[in-house]
Amino acid sequence: MSTSSFTGSNRTLTGLVLAVLTFWLFAQSALNIGPVMATDTGLPQTTMNTAISLAALFAGMFVVIAGGFADRMGRVRFLFIGLAINIVGSLLVAGAFGGLAAPMMIGGRALQGLAAAFIMPTSLALVKAYWIGEDRQRAVSMWSIGAFGGSGLAAIVGGFLTGTAIGWRGLFVLSAVVAVLAMWLIRPMPESRPAAGMDKKLDVPGIASFLIALLSAQIVATQGSRLGWTSPVVLTLAVVCVIALVIFFRVESGNNNAFIDFRLFRSRSFSGAVLANFLMNSCIGVMTVALWMLQFAGGLSPATAGYVTVGYAVFVIAFIRVGEKLLQKLGPRKPMALGAATMFIAILLLGFTNLYATSYIVLAAIGFSLFGLGLAFFATPATDTALSSLPDEYAGSGAGLFKMASSLGAAFGLAGSTSIFTALQDNGVPWLSQTIDFVGRQDNVALREAGMVGIAFNALLAVVALVAILVIVPRQKRPPEVIAIEPHPEKRPVKN
Repeated sequence: MSTSSFTGSNRTLTGLVLAVLTFWLFAQSALNIGPVMATDTGLPQTTMNTAISLAALFAGMFVVIAGGFADRMGRVRFLFIGLAINIVGSLLVAGAFGGLAAPMMIGGRALQGLAAAFIMPTSLALVKAYWIGEDRQRAVSMWSIGAFGGSGLAAIVGGFLTGTAIGWRGLFVLSAVVAVLAMWLIRPMPESRPAAGMDKKLDVPGIASFLIALLSAQIVATQGSRLGWTSPVVLTLAVVCVIALVIFFRVESGNNNAFIDFRLFRSRSFSGAVLANFLMNSCIGVMTVALWMLQFAGGLSPATAGYVTVGYAVFVIAFIRVGEKLLQKLGPRKPMALGAATMFIAILLLGFTNLYATSYIVLAAIGFSLFGLGLAFFATPATDTALSSLPDEYAGSGAGLFKMASSLGAAFGLAGSTSIFTALQDNGVPWLSQTIDFVGRQDNVALREAGMVGIAFNALLAVVALVAILVIVPRQKRPPEVIAIEPHPEKRPVKN
């Protein structure tokens, strides 16, 4: 079957969603069940924490590079390679034991992250290639359910299956089985060929400087609070990051073989979607701080605190197609802004740490649900805007940039939120308790003050996201019937 005659089906779309779930539902479940995995394998918790963090690190580092190579060499091919890597990585994690437990666990988690770097941009690029119009928007919604819904359910599903006869090892075997099933479902999809005449020469200087900059930034963001923000290691890495970025921009500017084409950012729709995606994912740090509030100040167990977040996943899955319908009716700008505004309200509710524990638990449950609702409004319009703004030959690398913004945003937001909380948790913020009445127990006021400030940081990020959307994403100045046919006022960036 030729590429031009193929149209995406429910079968192939299901395969793409399952491919996405191998990372967001299965691999990410390790964030919750890591202590159990460490105990069963006999690994120190520090080693397990390192292994767990490698998946996100490798996914963030290689997602743009993998997308760029897929544009040149074939997206279906790279998607299958990603699924194969996931199978190997998942089986290594599942089989980690004895003297080989550490290398198997570390290697397996690294491969799971690398697999995600192959799967995320290629699956999005294939959605762009083989679905059009409202069918594409539906496909993007289903893809987003796999990504956002999967991440929201990862802790619950991982915790539940670990407590059954399946166990955590069976969970990762199941991930490999799902990857095989995804391969079978995607088989009818023809190769998405690169543009004729597209240069396949490897951009070694650009890739090397980009990887160095990104690795340095990721380590600073994720380890800065532990190592100390003014420690020699962190300061050195920050300098290395800046130098590598300068080299990267100098090398890539005017390079016809650049693996990231900066002309993509000439599109306000694409640049606005990427920036908003970065900022919206930065707000994810509020979930960690709020969970710490429920546990450290509210006295809930980790499992019980996790149940308070159930509304997040439920609302993402239940309302993500509402965002799709709003896109078709209003264009991308308004539902994206509505998502950011809803998330801001959710964060405000999570910020009332001055209340009694029972009252805060109720507000937290509502806040987590609204957080999911905000993401549901935002996800499809933002993703479809980014995809629709890309030339076909850069669909993979552009999708990689969009997903890299998610990874970097989450790392930045988590680092900022947890650093603020950690810095203030012992002594608190005295002027807050002089201004706001912290009711209930008084022995945990410092913790609650730290939580309030950490959550306020996320509220600020949500406001910046809202402003970025309103300022950068183009307005709609067309009648509703025209928007329904083509929701995006700016289809493609100008190419020279």
